[in-house]
Amino acid sequence: MKYSQIVLWLSVIAVSNFACRQETAIKPVSKSASPEWAKNANIYEVNIRQHTPEGTFKAFQEGHLKRLNDMGVDILWLMPIFPISETKRKGTLGSYYAVSDFRTTNPEFGTMDDFKSLLKEAHSYNMKIILDWVPNHTGWDHVWIKAHPDYFTQVADTITDPLNPETGESWGWTDVADLNYDNPKMRAEMISDLLFWVNEIGVDGYRMDVAHGVPLDFWQQAIPQLRAANPDIFMLAEAEIPEQVNSDSLFAMCYGWSLHHTLNRVAQGKDSLVSIDNWWKEKSSKYSKNAYLMHFITNHDENSWAGTELERMGDAVDAMTVFTFTFDGMPLIYSGQEEPLTRRLAFFEKDSIEWKNYAKQELLSTLLKLKHRNKALWNGSAGGEPQRITTDIDKAVYAFLREKDGNRILVILNLSATTQNPTLQCKNCAGNYKDVITGKAQKVTNDYQMELKAWSYKVLEI
Repeated sequence: MKYSQIVLWLSVIAVSNFACRQETAIKPVSKSASPEWAKNANIYEVNIRQHTPEGTFKAFQEGHLKRLNDMGVDILWLMPIFPISETKRKGTLGSYYAVSDFRTTNPEFGTMDDFKSLLKEAHSYNMKIILDWVPNHTGWDHVWIKAHPDYFTQVADTITDPLNPETGESWGWTDVADLNYDNPKMRAEMISDLLFWVNEIGVDGYRMDVAHGVPLDFWQQAIPQLRAANPDIFMLAEAEIPEQVNSDSLFAMCYGWSLHHTLNRVAQGKDSLVSIDNWWKEKSSKYSKNAYLMHFITNHDENSWAGTELERMGDAVDAMTVFTFTFDGMPLIYSGQEEPLTRRLAFFEKDSIEWKNYAKQELLSTLLKLKHRNKALWNGSAGGEPQRITTDIDKAVYAFLREKDGNRILVILNLSATTQNPTLQCKNCAGNYKDVITGKAQKVTNDYQMELKAWSYKVLEI
């Protein structure tokens, strides 16, 4: 990547997590880049290395695939499954994102046949598998390094890791070499490798790492070719740029980093509930209704570098889980979240998840199946737009209603550390509901009052 491109990249980078946002409103399009099958889908991030003691495709397939299908998981996003460079490797095992070859699997995870077996069984359950792709950089052992040094950014004729153009100093990603998108041959080779996994192996899409660091015109070049190979392909951008998802020819979904950080601050008492309304207003003004945002309380970056959801959200974890599963957007579950995972996983070492109680699995499964059956919670324009419901204590209670084709979901969350007794002020809320969590019938009137313990919630369905 040339310095001019890096400067452009930095102009839209957000400080936290290198999330990126477009600051000017972009006119949404009327079509959707998302396939029909994703309209009520969810996504589960699989950390193959840590998911089982063996850390292999086979162990994950035999020990967890059916369980996740039974839970209601639709899309499996596999963190990079490619060989990891040894040169300049960090830690013992290195980063998944320091790839040495885009056309084969990491032998520590298993063979290509092992991966194909996993893919075949996932497809038999109508589950999809998308690969975590690393288009911004490669490891220092990548097959292109010696054969095509011109594929990489060079300073004084020397390939460099990604640098801060303002200071000339490394971002700290010293285990990877920065790719040069000024080189059309590199672009063509990258697209060829992407098409290999779609055409020859049959994967269902990609999560694009550091998508905000790659020029937009590359996505405009590459994604239509991928979609021509598989019209139902699903594309996820690690970015928060409306321009990448407001087009029917580019990404179906991007990250909801800004909501994630807002929920963290609310859980920590650093932001009021008004910040959620402000986020929704901003999101609605910038994104097409067909664009999906991925919402989460944890993922691999958050867990390893920012802390577990329990560290960041404390007693608010379940309430924030309910919010991310029922508000506008596609919910993400990360490996171990259903246990729950109570420690930060080492990123460069073997650090297996200890599966014992699956204490959060029932809640997660309940919410996943609710999203499947209730059109109000479907993704993008297939679902109902959230309507903020007023209560007499909006400083502590956040309530909203979603409706679509006779389906209705009413969510009331106590986002405070004390018991609250809110009264809904809603003329459209009255009806005979079912409490999704308890299974009990619940009649709601226009002035419905309830007691909510600290950080508790109600999810009511018609």
